[in-house]
Amino acid sequence: MVNTDLAPVCPECDGRLRTRGTETICEECGLVSSEDAIDRGPEWRSFDGEETDRRRTGAPLTRSRHDRGLSTKIGYGSGSSGEYNSRLTGRKRRQIARLRREHNRARISSKADRNQVYGFTEIRRINTHLSLSESAREQSCALFESAQSAGLLQGRSLEGFAAAAVYATCRTRSNARTIDEITDVARADEDELTVAYDALNRELGLPTGPIDPTQYLPRYASQLDLETAIENRARECIAALLEEGLIGGRNPSGVAAACLYKAAGEREAWPTITQADAAAVADVAPVTIRTTVMNLREL
Repeated sequence: MVNTDLAPVCPECDGRLRTRGTETICEECGLVSSEDAIDRGPEWRSFDGEETDRRRTGAPLTRSRHDRGLSTKIGYGSGSSGEYNSRLTGRKRRQIARLRREHNRARISSKADRNQVYGFTEIRRINTHLSLSESAREQSCALFESAQSAGLLQGRSLEGFAAAAVYATCRTRSNARTIDEITDVARADEDELTVAYDALNRELGLPTGPIDPTQYLPRYASQLDLETAIENRARECIAALLEEGLIGGRNPSGVAAACLYKAAGEREAWPTITQADAAAVADVAPVTIRTTVMNLREL
């Protein structure tokens, strides 16, 4: 036992102890001095009432559901068997099915709620395909709800606004995603996304600015199997173009791919790539790569 009144030292070698997770380990010899398997995290219980009236409060509130996650759901399983057939038969099972149907109707009681459920489901699907974070999904759903409150959905596509909310969230969070990448996995085409994004940017005043081409470098370098040194050299090329004012009005995705192509061909020890490969990764024409490379050679 380690005396907690004294400095935390190892009882074997007098080394310094450090707590990692549930174990207290000596940094010198690796001895596990003590272990605490109790989870000290939040319990999510309510103790406002009597001691015998302790209730579970459920999951935290979320913006990614139309009811903030407060509603309940009548599931299809029962116990460990996973089916009602094992315990409920005949009239009782039909009664549960009717209760579930009426409960779903009461949970989504208006057309606005139904549109939110559809839009949030589409946002969740796009986020999953693009491997975006949970916080990005929450922000996209909040933006979709703000657009609905402002009356921007009337006469426009719900799928387009769901895709535009994801694209606007990526823009505001400096998460480089192109319109083509989003439309490839969304149920909306490019025109629907552009119209919805213009309405969001115009009416809600989104804090979006020009896209920095350097945001695309890590992803494109990974897809092209390029080294970190090439990526760093490409950042220097982008900085040179920015200093000369040669980036304005150009596709930032194509600028990033062109700088990677230019940087990869500067040294013989570095692996080279073709203009077609760089253009395919950025989803631009090879002439875009050549134009940017010519500007870099003129600097």
